[in-house]
Amino acid sequence: MEKKFYFVRSKIDHNIQDEKRSKKNFDAEKTLTRIREDCIQGLQKLGIEAPQVFLVSSFELHLYDFSLLHETLERELPDHKKNVLLFAMPTINREIIIKKKEAFQAKIKYYATLSALVAGVPVPGLSANVDLRMMVTVIEGYLRGFGLDKSSLQRLADSTDVPYEDLIAVIKSPVALNKITVDFLLNLMAKMSNTHLLMTVEEGSRFIPLFGIPVAMSLSFTVTYRTLSFFLNELADDAQRVFKKALGLDTAV
Repeated sequence: MEKKFYFVRSKIDHNIQDEKRSKKNFDAEKTLTRIREDCIQGLQKLGIEAPQVFLVSSFELHLYDFSLLHETLERELPDHKKNVLLFAMPTINREIIIKKKEAFQAKIKYYATLSALVAGVPVPGLSANVDLRMMVTVIEGYLRGFGLDKSSLQRLADSTDVPYEDLIAVIKSPVALNKITVDFLLNLMAKMSNTHLLMTVEEGSRFIPLFGIPVAMSLSFTVTYRTLSFFLNELADDAQRVFKKALGLDTAV
């Protein structure tokens, strides 16, 4: 299979600023068109036919061709590489946040199924312990995927000149602002409607003759699915608020 190449011209913001300072009749679109055409012509002289050139800012990724680059890669990459690309992408626009949420949501049924299988083992406390540890790991993945972990938020603050404190001020989910542990997650789940009750019933039901194990497996699936879906929705909303705050937009979601 013939390899495809994608050419990225970075530091476009520097060129735009230089043009603004040096030209009275500055036109951003004309400047971008000229840079793109110069890049294409240079590549064609090297023997590259119909090169794809994307203009990207070093700091403000939501500007210029970054979203187009993502869309192109998503369209042309093999299926097994698309999620790898998606989760590696910074949350620079609403569409990427939505796509990440959809990809995370699609995996929840697999975690819930694993939870149900563990619930079929009649060992006291095993199911709850495995479920909680698994959910802590999954939720930590949501935080990193949405760029809501501390290091990602600090990088966003540095690149947008929006204070870190202003970014975290719009975050509402407690899992985004605290270290997630099994005990911390269990306390949050206790406040969720029916979730803690379902966990308690599950733990006792597995020892009921004949029907206990199937009931426990069903309840375990439900608890894991509901819990992960709940926190995924919260964190996706937080990602939208942080994104809007970083761009100076209305943060209401």
